[in-house]
Amino acid sequence: MGIFDDIKYCTTDEGAKIFKETPGAVLLDVRSAGEYCSGHIPGSLNLPLDEIDRACDVVPDKNTPIFFCCLSGGRASSAERNLKRQGYINVLNIGGMRSYSGKREK
Repeated sequence: MGIFDDIKYCTTDEGAKIFKETPGAVLLDVRSAGEYCSGHIPGSLNLPLDEIDRACDVVPDKNTPIFFCCLSGGRASSAERNLKRQGYINVLNIGGMRSYSGKREK
């Protein structure tokens, strides 16, 4: 049973807010490095989807709350499924940067 089990859907803005309020949480932006550099949610880490198998190097504790975002939400959904298969418990796809209206870092 994960901490996000009661959340069925949230917008990227809502997810970013929950990320900032969750102690020890990690936000993985699974877009390419170039996309990430064009603007990302403050505090996020870039781990492109094609490197998602390295998640255990970035987040070794499988109980860590992990949030995912990408451009539209599709790659984040794939990353979420992949990490669940790897045994991660607290994972949440917050969607895409297209719909994010908050502050961005470059």
